[in-house]
Amino acid sequence: MNLPNKLTLLRVVLIPFFLLFMYISVPLHYGIALVIFAAASITDALDGKIARSRNLVTNFGKFLDPLADKVLVIAALTVFVELPEVNMGAIPLIIITAREFMVSGLRLLAANSGVVVAAGIWGKLKTAFTMVAIIAILFWLCLCFDFSIDFPEVFRNAVNNIIVPVLVWISTILTVISGGVYLKGYWHLIDSDK
Repeated sequence: MNLPNKLTLLRVVLIPFFLLFMYISVPLHYGIALVIFAAASITDALDGKIARSRNLVTNFGKFLDPLADKVLVIAALTVFVELPEVNMGAIPLIIITAREFMVSGLRLLAANSGVVVAAGIWGKLKTAFTMVAIIAILFWLCLCFDFSIDFPEVFRNAVNNIIVPVLVWISTILTVISGGVYLKGYWHLIDSDK
């Protein structure tokens, strides 16, 4: 197994540990989850770059890399929906998950037609922004709960009720745009007569 695939596999292995530290109540659990998520995000940036620069692109990597990204992001957003401290709601999660199913379906149709669906700039931008937004939210949780910083109520309310939802909705909008770009680019593969 080459290095990019090992990094992708590491990202998959980190997901249960991220979830574990989001749910268990031990000292600094949000901080540990933050470090794990950040490490997983770094592997996402590295694996593709190394695979392309060293000509190590494999079918295993093409399959697992996008899957690992999707599971990592959806896992984090699902946990956020459950946390009363994160004012997110389920609608962004539903939209983001639906887009991921749609793009996976397009990739399957493309593969059956011998076409490789490469990640476009909108997909990369969506992934990068979403991971940064999740890291920012985890950092906020770490400050508030792991370190019990007593922020002024007006500041805490502004972050919880404005900044966090704005980060989530920007991620959602980028997700919709990138999904639309994929759909437009590969619409010819969807034939209702077949």
